[in-house]
Amino acid sequence: MIPMHYYLILSAALFFVGVYGFIARKNLLAVLISVELVLNAVEINFCVFNRYLYPQQMEGMFFSLFGIAIAAAETAVAIAIIMNIYRNLQNIDVRHIDSLKH
Repeated sequence: MIPMHYYLILSAALFFVGVYGFIARKNLLAVLISVELVLNAVEINFCVFNRYLYPQQMEGMFFSLFGIAIAAAETAVAIAIIMNIYRNLQNIDVRHIDSLKH
């Protein structure tokens, strides 16, 4: 069996790459992908802690499936919003979003 800390290192790496991408990127699609990386890190933690702390129960797996469903719905809505922004501005740069106020 793979030790727990390997999974936690992977999860921490995914989380920090997602946070860095969220802060550093200017493209809305790249920001959305970064948010998805953070959510995937959380779902890995749910599964790992469930597997190692309560191996006979499935709560962590159910939370992960629920998180995947929420992330899919969030992604669909976010892509629809990004498409509408692109139709109006012909650009999906975060710095130009404030021009929608006019």
